[in-house]
Amino acid sequence: MTITITPAASQRMRQFLAQTPAAVGVRFGVRRTGCSGFGYVVDLAERVDAGDSVVEIDGVPVVVDAGSLPLVDGTVIDFQRQGLNAGFVFHNPNATGQCGCGESFTVG
Repeated sequence: MTITITPAASQRMRQFLAQTPAAVGVRFGVRRTGCSGFGYVVDLAERVDAGDSVVEIDGVPVVVDAGSLPLVDGTVIDFQRQGLNAGFVFHNPNATGQCGCGESFTVG
């Protein structure tokens, strides 16, 4: 599994983890949603389930479920601020298209 986290995303994830000591890491994956098929999910992981893959990136444990892994392998996760908005941004080499608002993506 190859997932890259930029320094800005790593810092933001470590802030979330520091506020929730019971979390075992950050869960990253996808769910079916939106007009293009899949949407990203980033949340605190309360546990590691059977079939999950865990990789530590820059001190951040990242938990990915088996179903999401082929869809997010190779993704670069960034955290960006634009005016009053801030959020994670994903650069996924597996995505072949995305909706106009960028909230969901398709794979080929």
